[in-house]
Amino acid sequence: MQKSLYERLGGYNSIAAVVDDLIGRLVADKQLGRFFMGHCTDSKKKMRQLIVDMMCEATGGPCVYTGRDMKTVHTGLNITESDWQVSVKLLTATLDKFKVPQKEREDVFAAVSGLKPDIVGN
Repeated sequence: MQKSLYERLGGYNSIAAVVDDLIGRLVADKQLGRFFMGHCTDSKKKMRQLIVDMMCEATGGPCVYTGRDMKTVHTGLNITESDWQVSVKLLTATLDKFKVPQKEREDVFAAVSGLKPDIVGN
């Protein structure tokens, strides 16, 4: 029996580290940083925890994502295809940093790409 993607990625702490690195890249990016401006420290911490929980659950881990659905969360942000492509490049850089193997990368991108219709253009 094959291990879950959650297990193959190294579990909760590994996923949290990847999310932390990715959020740092997103916030620092000239094009995408605008989506993170104006949030108080508490809101940023909550957003980070929700992303960790979502990734944990999406990869087969024991977490439960309790946030709103992706369409609701992203409606009104006017995220473009270009924004999406930049975020994919940043995620790739994060996965490179953590030396995530190719099979796990493909599985991460498969999980994330399913969210695209609810994120882009809303």
